Amino acid sequence: MLATLSGCYYVQATRGQMEVLGKREPIEELLQSPETPQDLSRKLKLVQEARQFSVDELALPDNKSYRTYSDLERDYVVWNVFAAPEFSLAARDWCYPVVGCVSYRGYFSEQAANKEAGKLKGKGFDVAVGGVPAYSTLGNFDDPVLNTMMYWDDIHLVSTLFHELAHQVLYIKDDTGFNESFATAVEEIGIERWLDSNGMQGDMSRYRARKEQHRQLVDLVSAAREDLGDYYSRDIDLETMRRLKASRLAQLSADVRAALEAAGRTNNHWLSSELNNARLLLMTIYDGRVPAFRALFAECDFDLACFYSEAKSISKLKKLERDARLDALASA
Repeated sequence: MLATLSGCYYVQATRGQMEVLGKREPIEELLQSPETPQDLSRKLKLVQEARQFSVDELALPDNKSYRTYSDLERDYVVWNVFAAPEFSLAARDWCYPVVGCVSYRGYFSEQAANKEAGKLKGKGFDVAVGGVPAYSTLGNFDDPVLNTMMYWDDIHLVSTLFHELAHQVLYIKDDTGFNESFATAVEEIGIERWLDSNGMQGDMSRYRARKEQHRQLVDLVSAAREDLGDYYSRDIDLETMRRLKASRLAQLSADVRAALEAAGRTNNHWLSSELNNARLLLMTIYDGRVPAFRALFAECDFDLACFYSEAKSISKLKKLERDARLDALASA
């Protein structure tokens, strides 16, 4: 379908997706093959165990997704481009068939992503480009596990499987923040249950400490976003606005660096490139509504069937009503 649509973007998207699907190999066959490296075999066995756990314990879809493996021979499967106006925190959206409008544009080539980023910069947008190791086709295809995911530690790998499968449970058009936060909440719930069921209490403590550090960083970014939103709403000249923006972003950079150093994390992607409005979007898109979904899970007395049902009910509300409901949950 995409190949019949006009524009080079859809051509590269089709070719990229076909490459991912065309390189699939059944995990079971790879595990039985003596040619499969030992480290890869261990990871694939872990994927099998986590995939069954996702069905038995998390009520995630029991289908052919993540039952195969594709080696793309590169570090990322796609590169996403994020953009926002110079004096706005509203993401530049792109709209597509099936998935609706999202706050990024994905390319299967880093060069193509950087080219698009350059065009947007030329139009005055703040821009960020990020490599993506995994993504979901929402159940439209039988997604494979990718070599780009094998660099992670075990907890990151398992939690990402839960995250991507959660998109098959619930995904709504035109609300990237809702979709990613819901999937992140399922990911957190899932990995906590996974670690508990495997008696990995030490790993549970480290995971929770890492998530707490992450949320501290998100809080710093959220505070900066609030201040910048206030600046952007003022009736002041452009140069003054630019000075205020630059000063607040410099303060955010210093705050994030100090927090990372305090946690012993001196090399981190949070400060891998210049901070701007688009980078702030990228930093918070996966987490903005997680507290609301965690509160919803608690309201359901930690029952996943209830949680999925209530989340779907909220997803059917109009945008303003949906946001109000999530805001109320987060506040409570």
